[in-house]
Amino acid sequence: MPILRHWAEQRPDKTAAMIAFTDDAISYRELDRRANAVTQLLMWMGLSAGDGIAVLLDNDLRYFELLWGARRHGIYYTPVSTHLTPGEAAYIVRDSGAKLLFVGARFAETAEALGADNPHGCTIVTIGGDGGRGLDYAAELARFDRMIEIADGPVGKDFFYSSGTTGKPKGIKQPLFSNLRQAQASGDWVRENFGFDDATIYLSPAPLYHGAPLRFTMRTLESGGTAVVMTKFAAEPALAAIERYRITHSQWVPTMFFRLLALPGETKARYDLSSHRCAIHAAAPCPPELKEQMIAWWGPIVWEYYAGSERNGATCISTADWLTHRGSVGRACVGTIHILDEAQNELGAGQIGDVYFDGPQFVYHNDPEKTARSRNALGWSTIGDVGFVDEDGFLYLTDRRSHMIISGGVNIYPAEIEHCLALHPLVADVAVFGVPSPEYGEEVKAVVQLKDPPAATPALAEDLMRFCREQLSHVKCPRSIDFEAELPRQENGKLFKHVLKQRYLQPA
Repeated sequence: MPILRHWAEQRPDKTAAMIAFTDDAISYRELDRRANAVTQLLMWMGLSAGDGIAVLLDNDLRYFELLWGARRHGIYYTPVSTHLTPGEAAYIVRDSGAKLLFVGARFAETAEALGADNPHGCTIVTIGGDGGRGLDYAAELARFDRMIEIADGPVGKDFFYSSGTTGKPKGIKQPLFSNLRQAQASGDWVRENFGFDDATIYLSPAPLYHGAPLRFTMRTLESGGTAVVMTKFAAEPALAAIERYRITHSQWVPTMFFRLLALPGETKARYDLSSHRCAIHAAAPCPPELKEQMIAWWGPIVWEYYAGSERNGATCISTADWLTHRGSVGRACVGTIHILDEAQNELGAGQIGDVYFDGPQFVYHNDPEKTARSRNALGWSTIGDVGFVDEDGFLYLTDRRSHMIISGGVNIYPAEIEHCLALHPLVADVAVFGVPSPEYGEEVKAVVQLKDPPAATPALAEDLMRFCREQLSHVKCPRSIDFEAELPRQENGKLFKHVLKQRYLQPA
């Protein structure tokens, strides 16, 4: 029996998910009914197992009915960031090959951008508002007012996009689950390590288009718990939500920790957090000092895990283990860790090298070369991180081979920003990289070589940042720009980015 149907029969009136501080909630019975209608809609629209849909929505309970409906029919689902420009969002929809785009009414510009260049004939289904372009979701779903039995088959899976080093986002795709049992088993590591069960009340303060928030809310529903979703993170309302909804589990990124700790002492003391027994964090480097402050405040309930969107492996670490292995991201809980040197030799404890896992396989969509570069001869895979394992098997990350910037839990690659700035008529050369930030973990720094170096001024730096914001989503744009008379490059044109970056790391 599908797991959602199981909970709909066992706990029909239990709240499956709700939007915090609103009356918007859905029971397991209603979620199962609406997901069944979504499956019928997908079948009626001609989608088959292995096809895909894309979803561009704010944090909305309809996310869950769409995803559960897609899972039941063996459909890949691609969440699209609400902070992308219309062109960036439309690119992801086109590249994924999605046959349907479920889009919130306020994203009409994205629907227009897709409509102007839609080689795969993706059908637009508008959710909310006055309908807008394409089909109206409410009207289409109303066609299917009766539950039907759906034959067992492959189970759908998320198909996330992450920025590539070429500047274009890359889809990360895994094989579909072959059956319901395999799909359920994929979440065993979450239940075993973090204690997710039918008593879990999970707080998701982040956007659902991100991998971790979406996957963990889905794990909550698989486990028969209740997902409480914030429309937007804010520090004090997050504490109020823990108290009001008796939250047992939650997930955060270090930026959220920074803002929580910045609250006045009397504000932090105002809320009853006694129900809270598992606070999970991931997605970005967490300064050890920041984590120590959270443990001092919340107690030994802080858990960390490390995994990429590729899901080729995972580690996790409890508070107790972290206090004796400060700075570690934990031991493997999915796959086995292997640290390899550049010649692909396996290294011993304490030796730094590329981090590989022998866990689940994935491909980079439409990029066989990038997929091949992520593998070694034994089939182990890497997502470009560098680190070492200690004698106890705990992993420590020291760098990212790809120079990826992780700012506030968002993955950012420099090439796209460099390409943008290089188009400015005053720019001769540019390098973009991450520098430490106490609030975001890392922030984007650009160093620019001008065609006329004496023209460098703070006002020009502001103009260049404004130029970026006109071309790219704001999260990708530099938070500061410095000027250099000449950037360090080899004769063959290769930039010594590590030399440049070191100038900014040393003072920090």
